Amino acid sequence: MKIDQINIYKIIIPFSSDVSHSMRTGAFSNNFVVEVVSQEGQIKGYGEGAPRKYVTGESWEGVTENTIQLVKEGEFPWDLDDVDQIWNFIDNITDSKQFNSVVCALEISLLDALGKLQNKNILEYFNKDYYVDSINYGGLIPLNGKNRRIEVYRLLKDLGIDQLRIKLGKNVDENIVTIKEVKEYFGDDCDLRVDVNGGWDSQLANRHVDTFIDQGIKVVEQPFLPGDKAIRDFSEKICSSGILLMADESVCSMNDLKNIIYDGYYGMVNIRLSKCGGLRRSLNMMDYLRKEDLSFQVGCQLGETGILSAAGRILSLLSGDALYYDGSYDRYLLKENLTREDVSFGEGGYAEPLNGPGLGVGVDSDKLKRMSGSYPVYSVTKPLF
Repeated sequence: MKIDQINIYKIIIPFSSDVSHSMRTGAFSNNFVVEVVSQEGQIKGYGEGAPRKYVTGESWEGVTENTIQLVKEGEFPWDLDDVDQIWNFIDNITDSKQFNSVVCALEISLLDALGKLQNKNILEYFNKDYYVDSINYGGLIPLNGKNRRIEVYRLLKDLGIDQLRIKLGKNVDENIVTIKEVKEYFGDDCDLRVDVNGGWDSQLANRHVDTFIDQGIKVVEQPFLPGDKAIRDFSEKICSSGILLMADESVCSMNDLKNIIYDGYYGMVNIRLSKCGGLRRSLNMMDYLRKEDLSFQVGCQLGETGILSAAGRILSLLSGDALYYDGSYDRYLLKENLTREDVSFGEGGYAEPLNGPGLGVGVDSDKLKRMSGSYPVYSVTKPLF
C-alpha cells in the first residue's frame, strides 16, 4: 500500500454541557485528526490526538508542525505492507512527551489504514495474553454545580454504573459535600475514586485525608503537580490507610514511569493513549508495571471523539488485568461526534469489541471538515525520492 498523502485537521469538539476539572473549564475540546490517504483515496486511515499543555506540554497550535516534523524526519512508512513497519517508525521516535499526542494520532491512522487494507481489526496486530471479550467502564462526575452533578448521578444510576471517579477542585468544603453526596446517592457498595489533576498543595491535600478514609475512597489520583515534594508525606498518610495513590500527569513516558517507581510514592498509574503516545507505548508501559507489580487503569482524555474511543476500546480489551477503565463517553458527553458508529458504553458500563477492519468505525468526512471550522487543513505528500 502506497500512502499518497497525510492530512492534519485541527478540530473543535462541542460538549453537550460544561465539563470542568481543576485544570480546565469549558464546553468543548481542542483535538486534531490525522488522515492517511492511500491508493488515490480508496483507503483512508484515521487517528486522533488530544494535546493538553498541562499534561505533556503540547499545544493545540503546535500539533501541525510536530506532525510534519515526525513524518519528514522519521522513518515514516510511505510504502506500508506490514505492521512491523509501523512499530519501527514508532520505536525510532524519541521517547519524549512533547510529541506524544502526535505519535498517538499517527500510529492509530497507520494501523487503521493497514487494517482496512488487510481486512483485519487492529486487535489482531497485538499479543493477546491479557485479552478479554468485554469490559465495564466507570462513570465520571465532573467539577460542576450541584444541579449538574445531580443530573449526572441520575444518568449513572439509570445505567447501573457504580464505579465512579469524582473530579475535585480547590474548595475543600465543596469537595467534601460532593463525596458525601455521591456516597449517599449510590450507597455503600459504590467504588469511589477521586481525581485532582494536580490541583492541590500540601495543606489542601491534608485537609481531605479524614474524609477519604471515612467515606471509603479507594484511589486518589494525581493530587499534586509532577515533581511536587509534598507527595512524600501525603503518600505515607494515604498508603497507610489502604488507599491507592495513582499517578497520571506524572507519567507520560517510560522514563517518567521508571522515575515514579524509583521514588516509590505511587502504587498505580493511569495509562491514557494520547498522553502516553499511542497503543504500542501504552502496552509497553503496562508490561513494565506488571513486572514491577504496580496496578494501572486504562483512562482517556476528556473530549475524545469516537476515533480515540475506538482505539481506547482496543487498549482496554488487550488489558484485562487493569483495575479500572474510563472512556467511551461519546453519547453522554459530546454534542457532535466524528464516527458513524456509536462507540459509547452501555448499561453497567458494558462494552465489547467493535466489528470491522481497522478501528472498526467509519469517519464522517463532512463532519470532520465542519468541525475543523475555519482552521486550514494541512497536507503532507509523499516525497518523490
